[in-house]
Formats: sequence, C-alpha cells, structure tokens
Amino acid sequence: MKPDYDIAVIGGGLVGTAIAYGLAKTGQRVALLDEDDRARRASVANFSLIWVQTKGLGMPEYADWSRGAADLWPQFRDEIAALTDIDLAFTRPGGFHLCLSEAEVEARSSHLARINAQPGMTPLPYEILGHNAVREMLPDIGPEVVGASYCPLDGQCNSMRLFWGLHTAFHRSGGHYLSRHRVETLAAKDGGFIAETRAGTVAAGKVVIAAGNDSGRLGAMVGIDAPVRPQRGQVLVTERMKPFLHYPTITVRQADEGSVMLGDAIEEGDTSLVVGTDVLAKMADRARRMFPGLGNVNIVRTWAAQRVMTKDGCPIYDESREHPGAFVANCHSGVTLAPRHAQTLAPLIAASRVAVELPAFGTGRFDVSTVH
Repeated sequence: MKPDYDIAVIGGGLVGTAIAYGLAKTGQRVALLDEDDRARRASVANFSLIWVQTKGLGMPEYADWSRGAADLWPQFRDEIAALTDIDLAFTRPGGFHLCLSEAEVEARSSHLARINAQPGMTPLPYEILGHNAVREMLPDIGPEVVGASYCPLDGQCNSMRLFWGLHTAFHRSGGHYLSRHRVETLAAKDGGFIAETRAGTVAAGKVVIAAGNDSGRLGAMVGIDAPVRPQRGQVLVTERMKPFLHYPTITVRQADEGSVMLGDAIEEGDTSLVVGTDVLAKMADRARRMFPGLGNVNIVRTWAAQRVMTKDGCPIYDESREHPGAFVANCHSGVTLAPRHAQTLAPLIAASRVAVELPAFGTGRFDVSTVH
C-alpha cells in the first residue's frame, strides 16, 4: 500500500486540529479528516478558558500537563499570530471559582487541598478568599458571594479565533483539510492504515484518532480501548455589555467583544442537543446572584453540546499495541491544552514516543488487570 499521507488525523475539532498543525510543522504530509458544520463536535461545548485550578485530582501528571500548557500559551499566541495574523485574545489575569455558600467554600478549599496533597504534585498556587477580598478584584459581585478560590495561573481566550487560527495555521503549514470525510471504518493494512470515509478512501502511514465521543468506536477497530462518554453542557450568551469582568470565573466570563457567557451545567446521561429551560433558568439565576447587574441584560443566544469525558476526567494519549502507528488523543480541555497538543504531543506522535514519554495518560490505567 502506498499511503496518500504520512499521517491522517481523524477529527477536526480543537484537539485534532492542534495535533494536525503540530504534525504539519514537523514536515509530515498530514490529512485532517473531518465531518462538516453539522458535526456534533465537542468543541462547541467549550467555555474559552485556559484553566489550571481544577485539574489533576487523582493524577498529578495532569495538573503538571495543564500548568505547562498554560505557561506555553503566551508563546503559542504569538506563534499563531505570526503565521496567521489572527489575534487569539489571550489574557492571563488569574481566575476565580465563586461560591454562594459557606458549604461551597469549604468544598472548594477541600478539593484544592486534596490536589496539592498528592504525592509528586507540584504545589498549585491558590488562595481562598472571603467576600471582601473578592470584591476588591471583582467589584460587581453581589452580596450572596461568600468567597472564592483564586489561581493566578488561569486565563481565557477567544476560542472561535483559536479554532480559526489553528485551521489557518494548519493550512499554511502544508496540511490538507478534508471536509465531509466522516470515517466509517478504519483498518490496519500493509504497515499503514485505511480509512473508509463517506467521500472515499484515505490511506496513511499513521493515524491519530481525535474524534471526541466517536473515538471509542474508531479505536476499537485498531485495538485501542478508549473509554469516553458524552457529558452535556449548556451555554447562555448575553448581549454586549461595557467591560466589567476583568477576570474569568469558571461559570461566568466576559468575552473580548463584550458579551457575557454563562456555563454552569453538567448533565450526565443526556445525549440530546436540545436546550432545557429548567437548567438554563438555574444557570441564569446563579449568574445573577454572583453578578446582579446581569439581571438587566438580554440573553441573545443559547445552545447545548456534548463534552468528551473519560472515566477519570483526565486525557487519554496512547498508541495501539496491536497495530502500532495508530494513536488516540482525547480530552475535555482542548482550549487549555492546545499548545501542549501542537508543540509536545504532535512531535511525540511523529516519533512514536507517546507511550514512552506520557505513560500516565495511557489506556492501561483503565485495565483493572494491570493494577497491582
């Protein structure tokens, strides 16, 4: 078999496109196989956060991986801007997790303390602040905000520009984007891989499965067990407002163009993409309690989408033992980890060093027979 490409990346969302861009930079002939604008891509569910303070409970390597990604973001922003003239609107003022009760403050404090208490954990810098201290930094909070956690490592960007920037950078680095190429079957053949798509056959020497919630189906075809599940999230967007929120919070953030995003929904077991007014009402009410000024603005847009979640909430990066050259990459933090995927993971895939260099993220951690 003569491959059409050195590597085919399956999945044109934030994770797949970042990896494809990184591979193209190494000089590989790369095809990015995507569906179309109707795809139920997990990237639609993102909240544009570069977030560190919630990551790594149960896997300190994930905390370090996320922290390293956040540290790479300034250079990554400049790299994308130099190549594409696209401003990713990245800022890193630190971020807040606001709490509306003493119980929420205690739960937040306990969670962060448990993260830092893990063996091998690089201590996470954070503060637990009371209402008055939070108000000094976020003067528009309401009286119901009891306190918050604050981490100086957190930030935000414009994720639509990130998506656009990655695709543009991929194209300008020599990559080939193949739309309407949903992969129906994937098979190892003659030392490479054959992807049968709705638009025809694509042959490649290696393949990277970054297909979100479809990765389990595709991974099974090449000997990879990628246990992922959909988790529904919903987002509300307000009309544009004068700048008032200069720090992102985990559930409320003001975009660079002025609109405010509200995202406070975690729904298990619901694969529908239909928004639910009961959930949206609760989200809006919590946001109004945090920032009373939001009670006077209009909601202009809302949607539901499916995040990609692994069994333990941490990324999966691995290579098939049965069919070497087939890789899987799945996570729910495609914005935060974009620099890591382009600058660290992609070269490891090109060199077939993923399992060696990133063993903590392998699929073997889900196999109880390997746990001693």
